[in-house]
Amino acid sequence: MRLGRSYNAPHAKAREIRWSRLNHLQVGKYAEYFVKMECVLYGFDVYSAEVDDKGIDFVIRKGHDRYYDVQVKSSRGFNYIFFPKDKFELRDNMLAAVVFFLPNQAPDLFLIPSMTWCTPNRCFVSRDYEGKKSKPERELSVTPTTYPMLAEYLFERIVQRL
Repeated sequence: MRLGRSYNAPHAKAREIRWSRLNHLQVGKYAEYFVKMECVLYGFDVYSAEVDDKGIDFVIRKGHDRYYDVQVKSSRGFNYIFFPKDKFELRDNMLAAVVFFLPNQAPDLFLIPSMTWCTPNRCFVSRDYEGKKSKPERELSVTPTTYPMLAEYLFERIVQRL
């Protein structure tokens, strides 16, 4: 199931893409750099956080007055992805960049405004866990059935509106 654009990098054709070669931390770092470079290609300035204690991986800027905080998440396949509510606020300049590493494919990249979670559905879920140990979170519930719901959030579509 391919939603993102097809990358025609020579190295991708020359060998099989096996994301399983990377450990968890490598996948996360790859995703973060991948998103940063895609933002640069669309004319954004990218500012990295020296300390990631607020859930913001980096800030992008276009022009003098448009800034967006970006939190990057990645997944090898269809999994549960969550954003702690205390670190992922619903505001106009907060974005989730989500990278899916599906077998034998270049990454699929999505850019989801945090305000999307204002109207939860089976893909964009809000959980408060009242009376439980878990902290409140915003969930991206991705299954083969819900994956097509992400099409409207393809990076290329959203980044051009910013």
